[in-house]
Amino acid sequence: MLVTLGLFLVLFGTGSIRYDNFFSGQVFLDLFIDNAFLLVAAMGATFVILTGGIDLSVGAMAALSTMISAFLVQKEGWPTLIVIPLVLAVGALAGFAMGSVIHHFEIQPFIVTLAGMFLARGLCYTISINSISITDPVFTSFAQTRIPLPGDLFVSPSVVIALAVLGIAYYVLHYTRTGRAVYAVGGSEQSALLMGLPTGRVKITAYVVSGFCSALAGVLLSFYMLSGYGLHAVGMELDAIAAVVIGGTLLTVRIALCRGFLRSRHL
Repeated sequence: MLVTLGLFLVLFGTGSIRYDNFFSGQVFLDLFIDNAFLLVAAMGATFVILTGGIDLSVGAMAALSTMISAFLVQKEGWPTLIVIPLVLAVGALAGFAMGSVIHHFEIQPFIVTLAGMFLARGLCYTISINSISITDPVFTSFAQTRIPLPGDLFVSPSVVIALAVLGIAYYVLHYTRTGRAVYAVGGSEQSALLMGLPTGRVKITAYVVSGFCSALAGVLLSFYMLSGYGLHAVGMELDAIAAVVIGGTLLTVRIALCRGFLRSRHL
């Protein structure tokens, strides 16, 4: 984290020398505006990585969400208030399906989520091989809305949503039973099982959260791009994983759960 912060300061320092007003508050906020969807996707990936798994379908699910949103809103004329919950439900259902296959059939998450990635990309091109522009008034209004801040600064509503997701994820992981179970499964699934934790349900829940966040990231990307396209968010799964790791989450979680080990030995 310290190295990342140092590189961040160097970036802004060198940029401010070359460009006027580069080292300014709005340029800093633009990082959040341009990457709000990535922050949301990274929150979902955090849950999966903490359980010792991985989700390679993040980018493809986000692209599928943009395609479903654009097609239903622009081509079919569906109301936005119906489309967005439907898209989120599709993402959560996809995460549930992948998590169930991983748990019940004991297949490596890399293989299952890779298959999910190919399936989601294929479904995008089943809907349309071309980009679908969104001119819906609700989407356009959301994309153009600015939330003013002191000092003539502003952020987009997507930033507020992303920060809200971050706050909810932080609370769940640190202050709830579900969060402690996620850490326990990632630290030692066998010990967590001997402690009586529902390891299967925890793993499936992590993938449901990841699928939901991927779909929400796709919705925010639709607002940002005002379009749906099968090539949106290509490689975003790697960006999300990188963001998770840079944020301090280990790819392979090994947390010493003393109580869990003591109980397992006792049993």
